[in-house]
Amino acid sequence: MTFAQFVGSGTTGIIGALNTIVVPLIFALAFASFIWGVANYFFLHGGEDKSREEGKQFILWGILGMVVLFSVWGLVNMLLSTLGIAP
Repeated sequence: MTFAQFVGSGTTGIIGALNTIVVPLIFALAFASFIWGVANYFFLHGGEDKSREEGKQFILWGILGMVVLFSVWGLVNMLLSTLGIAP
């Protein structure tokens, strides 16, 4: 079995599993963190300074996580397409 057969392309193999299951799950967790921060900051405990600060932290880390994920995902896809591993 060669490396190309093992890795596969598109929606098969390890790359396919990462692209279809793991990456969207991590994006969903980062987005959920952002939404939780917005809810905490504006709606849930709006008058309490501690909750607003916690909400700000969730918003910050959610946005930062999504930016890092989009950047790494783009770089990995660019590398894979350059090497001809994924379409």
